[in-house]
Amino acid sequence: MFWSFIALLAFLWLAYRFVLGDQKPKLTPYVFGGSAIMLGVMAFLWRSVLARNNRLSFEWLYRLDLMFAIAIGLTFGASAALQSELQSASFTSLIFTSFTVFTRALLVPSSARRTTVTSIVTFAPVIGGGIYTAVTRNIELPAAMFVGGGITFAAIATLIASNGSGIIYGLRAEVREAMQLGSYKLGDKIGSGGIGDVYLAQHALLRRPTAIKLLKPERVGQENLVRFEREVQQTSRLTHPNTVTIFDYGPSAEGHFYYAMEYLDGINLDQLVKKYGKQPAGRVVHILKQVCGALTEAHGHGLIHRDIKPANIILCQRGGLPDVAKVVDFGLVKEIARDDGDSTHAQTVLGTPAYLAPEMVDPSAPITPAVDLYALGCVGYELLTGRRLFEAKGSIELMIAHATKAPQRPMDVADILISNELEGLIMQCLEKSPGARPASAAILLEMLESLPRTLDWTPGDAETFWREFRATQVATPRTDTPTETITVDLVRDKRS
Repeated sequence: MFWSFIALLAFLWLAYRFVLGDQKPKLTPYVFGGSAIMLGVMAFLWRSVLARNNRLSFEWLYRLDLMFAIAIGLTFGASAALQSELQSASFTSLIFTSFTVFTRALLVPSSARRTTVTSIVTFAPVIGGGIYTAVTRNIELPAAMFVGGGITFAAIATLIASNGSGIIYGLRAEVREAMQLGSYKLGDKIGSGGIGDVYLAQHALLRRPTAIKLLKPERVGQENLVRFEREVQQTSRLTHPNTVTIFDYGPSAEGHFYYAMEYLDGINLDQLVKKYGKQPAGRVVHILKQVCGALTEAHGHGLIHRDIKPANIILCQRGGLPDVAKVVDFGLVKEIARDDGDSTHAQTVLGTPAYLAPEMVDPSAPITPAVDLYALGCVGYELLTGRRLFEAKGSIELMIAHATKAPQRPMDVADILISNELEGLIMQCLEKSPGARPASAAILLEMLESLPRTLDWTPGDAETFWREFRATQVATPRTDTPTETITVDLVRDKRS
């Protein structure tokens, strides 16, 4: 809709400049100026309110919808009145207002009644502009016919839009009811990853909130099916309280592949840092210890996560306990003891560049549990400093930085005060050589347990955080962008 208004203004500017010339309405500059301001406000609201805030309540969304309708109606109504000496301006405004009403009916979920009200509010200023033209100008048509024709046109457009909107709204509701996978009824989409989307769902009998990961239709293929199945099979083997729990897996009657897991109504660490900034050392240590526990079990089963990062660690409340960390997304898990002839590592790098261990980009280097400890060091670094370990313009540059560049110490890059022991432990996890890192997740957990206790994050602080966090939640949190996973052809890069 925004770009259609841009196209309309461009057309009018060309027509006034090269066709009408001196015959164009005298107040045309005010029309273009007002339209530009309106478009600027629309763009600002879209980028600053809607695109960046997925937690607006339906009440606020309805208010914004009505506000846009009023603004569009006033803009076209003012355009008709300011260009009243050009009789066609009124009906041109009426036609483009109709386009706006029809577009809204197609795109905005709305009942027929709400669409009727919104359409009337949108058309009213335009009809007012037509009445002003009929009263103040010597027009060719009788005033009653001029105004009556506009009202009739607007009424028919409102009727069509309302009926169409009502039908679409009803169909959407039917589709929503029909979105059921096995015993689970799907709700809102709450996340997106490389090969799957995550939906909030509810078990039909238990009424238990559940998260459903559904393989994207466009990603259905043998390789992705194997990866999707591996993810659920490997995760279901893990029972650590800091690993997400899998409930169910399989294809639906329609052939959609999915698995059901516990719904974690919290905030991932990526969102935590973006919203609240760097975290107290005591909280960071508490989180890292929990992740170490989950990795200790996974590594004990011969599994390497390979994609530990803030977005894959969700902080939530469980059993009345605050700050419970849950490790999710085992889609890139690798079995240590398995040798199935898969040469994927010799060909590609799978993972997220900002948290990729140096040996991950070396085709000849073995992949060991140490890659998870390096990534966890990156997570701890980001939590403490509020910034990533390395920043680069592209993925290749980022991987090269991890492989070759020495990281700065946390206290050198951020205004923080942490113990030398904690800083040293984070830096040990970030060693380029896997052998220089802690020998295992279990040993790293012991080292975290032995750190001096701090008072910068207490159980009371955690309770206060979650109480305030819940108070600000007005909708299910959603991810802004899909989880980034990069595939780089190392063999091709080496030849080039």
